[in-house]
Parts: sequence; structure tokens; C-alpha cells
Amino acid sequence: MKIGFIGCGTMGGTLAKRFAEAGHSVKVSARKKEDAEACAKQCGKNASAGSVKEAAAFGDIVVLAVPYSEISSALMNAGDLKGKILLDVTNALKPNSLELAVGYSTSAAEEISKIAPEAKVVKAFNTTFAKTVANPKFAEGKGAVFVASDHADAKKKVMDLANQIGFEPYDAGPLKNARLLEPLGVLAMELGFPGGMGTGIAFKLIKQ
Repeated sequence: MKIGFIGCGTMGGTLAKRFAEAGHSVKVSARKKEDAEACAKQCGKNASAGSVKEAAAFGDIVVLAVPYSEISSALMNAGDLKGKILLDVTNALKPNSLELAVGYSTSAAEEISKIAPEAKVVKAFNTTFAKTVANPKFAEGKGAVFVASDHADAKKKVMDLANQIGFEPYDAGPLKNARLLEPLGVLAMELGFPGGMGTGIAFKLIKQ
């Protein structure tokens, strides 16, 4: 599968590396060309660098991994996303805060869907840390990745990706359930940072 990345910071770059290691073709982009090239080099032979528009055109799946304040401009630069799976891994936070910038009556994912209405928006990976994406092994088993979307085919492909890199994917229902997942992402950060648990943590569901 071909996967384009809009943004290759800590989470974007880590996901790009893991997807490339899983055998997928990856094209990464960043605000600075040299940052995208460095990220592609770290991702290995299955990765290349390009502009935002080139990465978006390349990917069957396009991963949106930029700060919430940059989403509109990033999607504007991406060009035509019609029919593409747009994987939103963001958490919409206020600047220098762990407070949601948008939520409860809507979500970042739903706002992204309004900006890119012809894309198949999927919310996932926002409740995980880059450290656990890089190394998802836990003594207790696989960490959970919750996947929400209004498009069943897109949801399944993202769930397959999560499984391929070592997580237990769960169908979290329609895209509006991102209103639940985004506060859960904040809870993970509250536990990890103010709570002192660090970033080597993940949520897990236990079934009777």
C-alpha cells in the first residue's frame, strides 16, 4: 500500500518508519524540505520525501500528523483528496496546554471532514504515544488502537495497519465518536506527563 504523510514530527515520523518497515511504500512531507528528507532516510528503503501535495497525491492513505493549528493550511496545500483515506492522528489541543481546543459537540476529525469532504476521514492512533508505536511490546499483551470512521472500507484498512505494527485495533464506530477518542487522548497525556507515568503506556481492553 502507498501511504503519504502530511507532517513527519515525532508521531508522524514514527508511524512512517513502522509502516515502511511493514513493507508499505511511504512518502513523507514537512514544512522544511530537509526535515522531510531526514525523516525519509530514517524510515529506510521503502520511504521517500516530497512536498505536501506530492505526499498527498502519492498515498492511497494520507496521514495527517500536524498540530491542530496547521490543519487548514496543510489540507489546502494537499490538493485533491477525493476518494483518499485521510487518517487523522491529531489531538486538537490549545497552545501550550493539555486542554482540548475543540470537542464534545464536535471533534477535530469532524472539522477535518468538513475541510476535506470528499476524503474518507478516519480517526486513529491519537490515544497512543510515539514511544509505544516505535516499540508496541507489553508484558500484558497488545495495546489498543481505537478506530472511528463513517467509511467501513477505510476503517478496515486502518485497523489492518494497526494490527500489522503490533496493536490490537478496535472498531470505535462512526466518525462522531472521535468526540470520545480525543478526550481519551488527553487522558493518556495527563497520565503520561502530569501523572508521571511516562510515554511507555497504552490503553488495553479486557474481555470476560
